[in-house]
Order: sequence, then C-alpha cells, then structure tokens
Amino acid sequence: MGRPCSSSRFVSSSLNLRRFALAALVWCVLAASLEAATAQRNAPPGQVRVGVILNLTSSIGQRRRVGIEMAVEDYYAAHPGSRTRVALRFRDSGGQVVGAASAAVDLIRNEQVQAIIGPATSAEADFVAYLGDSTHVPVLSSSATSPELSPAQTPFFVRTAANDSFQAAPVAAVLATFRWHAAVIVYEDSPYGSGILPALADALQGVGARIMDRADVPVDADDDRIDAVLNRFMAMPTRVFIVHMNRFSAPRFFLRARNAGMMSDDYAWIVTDGVGSVVDALSPDEIRAMEGVISLRPYVQMTDEVRNFSARFRARLRRVSPSADVYAHDPTVLMLWSYDTAWAIATAAEAAGVSSPAFQTPQQSSALTDLGRLGVSATGATLLKAVHETTFHGLSGNFTLVDGQLQPPAYEVVNIIGKGARPVGFWTPEAGISQALDANAAKGLKPSVIWPGDGTSPPKGWVVSANGQKLRVAVPVKGGFKQFVNVARDATTGAHNITGYCIEVFNAVMSKMPYPVSYEYVPIPDSSDSYDRFVSLLPEQKADIVVGDVTITASRMASVDFSMPFTDSGWSMVVAVRTETSTSMWIFLQPLTTSLWLASLAFFCFTGFVVWAIEHRINPEFRGTPWQQFGLIFYFAFSTLVFSHKEKLESNLSRFVVIIWVFVVLILTSSYTASLTSMLTVQKLQPTVTDVRELQRSGAYIGYQDGSFIKDSLRKIGFDEARMRNFSTAEGYAEALSKGPANGGVAAVFDEIPYLKLFLSQYCDGYAMVGPVYKTDGFGFVFPLGSPLTPDVSRAVLTLAEGEEMAQIEKKWFGEPGACPSQGGSAAVGSSNLSFRSFGGLFLITGVVSGLTLLIYLASFVYRERGQVRAVEEGGSGSSSVRRLRAWLRHFDQKDLKCPTFKTSNEESVRDGSQTRRWVDDTVRNGRGGANSAVPAASDEEAIGMSPFSISAGSEMINAGQMLPDMSSRKL
Repeated sequence: MGRPCSSSRFVSSSLNLRRFALAALVWCVLAASLEAATAQRNAPPGQVRVGVILNLTSSIGQRRRVGIEMAVEDYYAAHPGSRTRVALRFRDSGGQVVGAASAAVDLIRNEQVQAIIGPATSAEADFVAYLGDSTHVPVLSSSATSPELSPAQTPFFVRTAANDSFQAAPVAAVLATFRWHAAVIVYEDSPYGSGILPALADALQGVGARIMDRADVPVDADDDRIDAVLNRFMAMPTRVFIVHMNRFSAPRFFLRARNAGMMSDDYAWIVTDGVGSVVDALSPDEIRAMEGVISLRPYVQMTDEVRNFSARFRARLRRVSPSADVYAHDPTVLMLWSYDTAWAIATAAEAAGVSSPAFQTPQQSSALTDLGRLGVSATGATLLKAVHETTFHGLSGNFTLVDGQLQPPAYEVVNIIGKGARPVGFWTPEAGISQALDANAAKGLKPSVIWPGDGTSPPKGWVVSANGQKLRVAVPVKGGFKQFVNVARDATTGAHNITGYCIEVFNAVMSKMPYPVSYEYVPIPDSSDSYDRFVSLLPEQKADIVVGDVTITASRMASVDFSMPFTDSGWSMVVAVRTETSTSMWIFLQPLTTSLWLASLAFFCFTGFVVWAIEHRINPEFRGTPWQQFGLIFYFAFSTLVFSHKEKLESNLSRFVVIIWVFVVLILTSSYTASLTSMLTVQKLQPTVTDVRELQRSGAYIGYQDGSFIKDSLRKIGFDEARMRNFSTAEGYAEALSKGPANGGVAAVFDEIPYLKLFLSQYCDGYAMVGPVYKTDGFGFVFPLGSPLTPDVSRAVLTLAEGEEMAQIEKKWFGEPGACPSQGGSAAVGSSNLSFRSFGGLFLITGVVSGLTLLIYLASFVYRERGQVRAVEEGGSGSSSVRRLRAWLRHFDQKDLKCPTFKTSNEESVRDGSQTRRWVDDTVRNGRGGANSAVPAASDEEAIGMSPFSISAGSEMINAGQMLPDMSSRKL
C-alpha cells in the first residue's frame, strides 16, 4: 500500500516542476519582447536620403528650397512617431542642363540618395529622368511640365505638377467663348515650349479654330529676332495670339510687342500658366507691357492651411534671405506644388518602410566615366510604388497621381491689368468656361475683361486688311454666259464696268456684314480657260477674294475656303426635243395604269356579285343555270359602263349599291375619255436622248462648257475625251444641239444647273433638261484657307437667301421663274396616264358601301330564315358543321315565295293549274313520287331553279313537297 502513495507523490511533483519551467519560459519571452519594443522606441528613426536639385542662385530656387524644408519639418511635426526621417541633400544646378546632370550624378554616387526632387526646368529634368530610370532612383519634379517628358518612357520619373497639355483645353475654350476661328501660336524654342503644340493643335481643331501660323522664339533671342517675328504677324489679318513662354522670356516678348503697337485695339493675347502662375512676381514695367492679356493659372482654394503656410513662408523667407523680394501673393502655386512634393516623399518613405540606402554596385570595372560606375538602388522600386499610391489633401489641392503625374486641376482665368492679375472666370473639365466654380454659374467670362488698348468689347480677332488697303476681289473675264459676270471696258475712261448676277449678290452680301469691308474688283483675263488656275490666285497671294461663277468642289477646298453656296447645286444635261403624237394600236390602254385596270376589274366583279347575292332569292332575272348566273354577274356589272343594264332590281339594298357604283363608273369613264383624247390629239415634246448610258453606248459627241470641271467629271463616269466638244456661250449650245451628232453637232450638253436654267430661259422651244442630276455644292465665294471672313460671309449669304432680295436679283438677271413655255409644258414629256391613287377615294367608298350592304342582307337573311333551316338540318347526314352549311346554301338557293314577285306569279299559276303540274313533275323527277318514279333527265322547268349553290337537283322541291298531298287529294 505504501508504494502507490509514493509513486503518486512523485508524479505530482514532476508536473509542478514542468509548470514552473513553462511559466519561467513565458516570462523570459515577454521580458525580451518588452525590452526589444523599448529599444525600438528609443532607437533613432531610419534616415531616407532625398536629393534636391534647384537653381539656388535664382529667387525662385531660394523660395522652393524654403518650401521644401518647411514641408519636411511640418510632416514630422504632425507625425512625431515616424520610423523614418527624410534627410535633404541640396545641390545647385545653376540653371544649366549640365549642372543639373552633374548634381544628379553626385547625389546618386556620393550621397546614395533614394529619391531626387527637381530639377526645375524641363530641359534639366530630361537627362536626370533617364539617369533616375537607369539607377532606379525616383525623380519627382514639380516644375518640369513639358509633355515631352513622359512617365511612360521613364517610369522612375514622377510629375507632381500639371502637364502643360492640360492647358490646351482651357485655351481652346477661351477661343470658342469669343468665336475666334483662327489664331497664331508663339512658343519658346525649348522642350518646355514645343511640347504643348500637338495637344494645342488638337484642342483648337475640336472647337473649329485653325492655327494660321506658328513661330518659335529662342530663349536667348535678341530684340531684332523678336521684332522680325512680330512684323510677320502684323502683316497677317489674324489678331488672336497664343503665347507659351516661361516667366523670363514672356516679359521681353511683350515689351517688344508693345513697342511695335501690337498691344492695342483689335489684338487678343492668351498666355499659358508660365506667366499667369508668376504674374505677381513681375515688375511693374513688365505688367504694364502685358495689360489686357488673358492668362491661365492652376486654381488653388484659399483655405486656412494655405493662409497659415503663406504667413509662415513669408516670415521664414525674410529670415533666411533678407534681400529676397516678398510678394503679396507668395507663395505661388509652383511653391505649393514643391511643398506637396516633399510631403509626398516623406509619406511614401514612411509607408514603404525604407531606411538606409542600399546600392548594388555594377560588376564591370572598365567603365570610362562615373555614369558607368553608378549602382542600382535596392529601395527605389519600393519607394516609387509607395509614391504612386500616396494620396492626401495638400496645400495645392488633392494630391493624386495617375500614370505617374498629377491630375489636371481647375484653371483660373485671369486678366492682367493694373498691378497684377484679376480673376475673370474658371475652367473645369466638366463645366468648361464659367464665371464661378458653381454648377449654376453663368457660362463664359465676366464682362469686366479689359482688352489691349483699354477696350471693354472683345476684339473680333482679325482685320479685313492687315495693311489697311482695299481687298483685291478677282473676277473672271467670260466669253459667254455674261449674265453671271460681265466685264465691260469704258472706251473713253478705260475703267472697267463689272456687272452680273454673282457681282450683285456679292455686293448685297457685303452690305449685310456686321462691319465695313473695303474692296475693289480686279478683272483676270483668260480666267475662264481654267477655273482651277483662277482659284489658285488665292494661295499665291495674288488676290484676297475670288468672286464669280466658281463651283465648290472637294479638290478646290484643299487649298481655299468657300462660303455657303448661293445658287442651285448639281449638274446635268440638256438635249434637243422633237414633237410627236401617239399612234400606237394599243394606245387605248395607256390612259389607265395597270394597277387601275386591275382594280377596276376587281370592283366590277365585286359589285356584280353583291347585286346578284341580294337579288337571287327575290328576282327571277337573277336565277337560272350556274353559267347563266355567272354570266349575269359580269354582264350586269360591265353593262353599267354604258348604262345599258335592263335588269329590274327588286331590293332597295341592291339599288343603293348600283347608285353608288354608277356614280363611280361615271367619273371613271369621263376621266378615261379625257385622258385618251389628250393622248390622241396633243403633240408631245419627246427628248432625243433620255439616258446617259445610251450616250455612252452610242459613242455620240457631247458638249461641255469651256474651263469647267465638267470635263473631268465626264471622264470619271466613262465618256471618251475624244468625243467631247467644248463651248463657251449659250448660242454655241443651241447651234450644236440643233445640228445633232450626225451633222457635226452634239447629242447632249452637260453643264451645271444654273447655266442650263439660263440656257433654257433663252431658248424655250426645242430643248429640255433630262437625265440624272449629279451633286455639287453650287457657286460660292472663294477665300484664302482659314480666312476669318468666311463664316461671316456665309452667315450673310444665308440671311440674303431667306429674304426677298435674292429672288429679286435672280428675276433681274434670269427672268421670271417658269416663264419659258416649253419649260411650263415640260410635263408633256412625262406620262399622263391615270393611276389607282387618283381614284382611291372612289373605290374606297363603293367598296365600303357594297360590303356593308352585303353584310346587312346576309345578317337579315340568317335571322329571318333560321327556323326553317334548323328543321331541314336535323334530317341530314355528316358532321353538324357540314349539315348546317349545306342547309343554308340550299335554302339560299330557293325562291323567296313571300316576295311580292313570286307571290303574284304563284297566284296566277294556281288559277290556270300550271303550278300543280310543275310541282308534280318536279317531285317525280326528284324521286319523291315512289321508288320507281325517278327520271334521270331534267326539264327546262327544273333548270330554272338551279344556281351555283345547288347541292341537289330541284332545290325548290322542299316547298313543293309540302303542298303535294293537297294537290293529290284534288286529283283523286
């Protein structure tokens, strides 16, 4: 008994020992973890080295340095428990590309920085971006805005500013607001200046504006170079200029523009944010040179945080650089972007957890320069990913990167006037140009804009004549068709007297322009030989406008602009006509179309059937054998054509149907007679040719107007040039057509519709315009490509066409429309037969009347005879439906003995005994007299009672059988 007790005590003590050891182990682990956590809290934060490349010799570089330092300090003041600390390493680029590249190599090789902020300009950032991409060091720039720098090409380049291409849309929106359709672009000859051009061209095209010219101005251009560019612009009619330059180049350019007199009335200048963002830093003389300019700048909401930072920024700037200028609106949006960039780096470093730098040194030792001996950052990819994912609300707005660059902000439109910039509107991608950042804000800019020359009305954007001289309006000297343009020379004075339809229309259009236009006509000899060469005077700058009978074509629009057309469009052919009368043996069928013949036949049959159905049971004239009754239906209906029907109608319903039908027949026969008489007696004008393909197959000669585009068009549709003859006058047309191709003339003359109408108005008899009309846009006034006059002239053409003045001008030069007898009778060339559509209403009336009458009769018949049919139906064989149908048909085929017609005949027959004999005979013939009394042959009396609806012979025996017993008793 003692051993078990001692064993139990041993096991219990062993378990206690294990528990104690386990508790001691847990205590040690907890103590070690607590000690490690305490050590980690007390450990200094990991250092993240960030290089900053700035032009520290400039005031802008000094301001950016202050902003970046304040951003890092503010971040760690707001996040004191951060595990990392950004250590800034500043380098001075001196504003040079080589200096920026040298600074970047020094920062990567010697300082082993994990990220770089800067450089300041796009030219400097270009090389540094590729360097960062090679070493996997993220390069963040808040001022390299050129679209030529693409994060897609250099993934380790991050643009923490607005891409310059974002400004293209608001610039185009300003042009659209004032309806400016043309502009000249002036840009700085640098990566910053040229990068915006593709986006700007697309945006202007989207609002219907055209780039009339572009000029690059070198950054170091002297005054003579700038003056040469300005003098070229002054010789152009365009007065809208878009300037894309930086803060240093733009003031010099506008000072020269002011000296050249281009900062005055009629001029409009739009400047990108290279000036608008730093306008407060400009000197009074520079601002004075830019008065009236419209500029853009990214919009920054003035929050309490921005105001607090601005006050601290100015105070620190005075402390760090007492000699630096401090502006009322410091810091600018560029400084705020720099601040947000440094804040983003600190945030990303903390999120990524990177600390000490680690560069993998390349293995090759044969590199010739330091560039080949640069390593690759081991933390760059992690830090770059964290930067892309960083989002926060910064001083400049929401900091969000998409595809490696900051999203487009709202832009503020400012007017440079007085001592700085005055906001006059806003632009957002959603609302476009508006007067305030409000969904209900008015569209457009505020009316308080002051334009160059202190004007308050928006410039129209161009001038009629840049040199103040009259516009040269070229007109053709024509040998024929002088109603359009006629150039006559005064024998005594030698002056030209220019008249014609096109000239008078142009004068009327110019009188309706919203501004005065001074011009003079310049006759161009031999211009009618080729209108393509005539139009080329504009690209060659030998004329300012071309006025005449010039057709709008696609090929010409490639080099010039056209106004809206002021004449009819299209071209066709005119041919000679011959007179003839119809002599065909089948001419009697031509007055009616096939559809009308068929419809008439159908309604004849239908009307005859309706009358027969109503009269069959009550009128002996509508009874007989099936063929007799079929013939009666057709005969009765068609006899109404000459009103020769002799059948006496017993029912008022059938009489009503016939009355309506006779009315229809009267109108139809009268119309047929009139049409046939016209065809037999009236002479018609028939064209000698009606089809273009017929001309091509026959190979006949054709004509066209000399100098016209018609010749090329005829070749395109398959005519042989050797079979074409050119003419220049309407008299030539008439002579050639009258001769015909057999006598040295032509079979047809092709020309534009206005010429053909004029020809036909002069030669009324013997000619007609036939064939298809090929589409063109008619005549238009011609202007140089991109001329601002074009839209205003087009609007004036439409205004003139909507009034009575255009009709009066056409009447003056071409006569009264439709005055030519041959043209008034041109319908004789076409068909004069009558169609079903002409009589559709009559057929509808008679069809509805006949149909309703038949339905009324059948309904009354069924209702009245339902009892007798039911008695007969019960004794038949077959299905109930078949029995019912047969019973109704047999009953319908019987005479209605209650009808007054048959009542009278029955009474007379009874008196002379004939009726009894007929009943007996009919009964015997139908097998009712006994088993052996059937007679196979039918007599004439039996045939009278048959119809198409007869099911068995002698259908009238039903009534006869009922009366037979009485007659038999009489005989007995």
